[in-house]
Amino acid sequence: MAFSHNVRGVAAILVAMASFVANDSCMKLALSDAPPFQVLVMRGIAACLWCLPVIAAMGLLRELPKAFNPWVALRSFSEVFAILSFILALDQMPIADVAAIAQISPLIVLLGMWLFFGERVGGLRMALIGLGITGAMLVAQPGAGTASPYAIFAFFTAVGAAFRDILSRKVPPGTPALMVTFSTLLIVMLSALAMLLMFETPVAPTWRHAGLMFVAGFFLMCGHSFVFMAYRLSPARVVAPFSYSMMIWAAVSGLLVFGDVPNTLAIAGMALIMAAGLAVVLLEGRTRQGAPAAAKP
Repeated sequence: MAFSHNVRGVAAILVAMASFVANDSCMKLALSDAPPFQVLVMRGIAACLWCLPVIAAMGLLRELPKAFNPWVALRSFSEVFAILSFILALDQMPIADVAAIAQISPLIVLLGMWLFFGERVGGLRMALIGLGITGAMLVAQPGAGTASPYAIFAFFTAVGAAFRDILSRKVPPGTPALMVTFSTLLIVMLSALAMLLMFETPVAPTWRHAGLMFVAGFFLMCGHSFVFMAYRLSPARVVAPFSYSMMIWAAVSGLLVFGDVPNTLAIAGMALIMAAGLAVVLLEGRTRQGAPAAAKP
């Protein structure tokens, strides 16, 4: 039975990562003739229109006030920083490069827990964090002729996502996942609207924009739903390593949809990020398994 649940959990996380990349691909297509913050606003409207009926169908409308809990809202504002940075990077860089750099987020979480909460990291984990950051630098390739100055926003994405994950620990128990998702969608949309009004000249939305954002909103909802399902079906130590499949999905999308082929250094960097991330996940899993055994008399 456990094996069956684990297989379904792994399948769910693979579908979730593919859904997030499909969402990102739709956004990048829309960015070809629409400004970044406007794209985020349109995506946010579409995602909320998908999310609210699901909340109603699940009988969770009475739980809506929990979406505005201070810790939930603070987590959502961390996501704002990550998403605004992500859209600026995605507008100028290949999707596989942005996704790869953003995947150092779990490593930054370890640093954050050490710096802010005094959690012990250890020499091995610090070495793996350094390995992952080195991989991200190989992807960004600062100083190279092909390097994009917008790569810094991909690093900001990882930092914002790391703070989001750290703050997730403060979300009150019993808060439905959909309330956290709705809070994120709404606050990101409103923040993007403020940035649009301050810094961009909007363009008239087309049916193409509407279609792309409708599909993007659907895949965004699927991504969040399948992530939630994956962690309900299987232990984190089983599911978490497969979240790095996002880099593979992003590389496939970059090649098939946008014709982007990462160079040798970028591929090496992606491999280092994946290796460091997987090693940390496996190390964390062994530590958790070993702790109960050590506690036994």
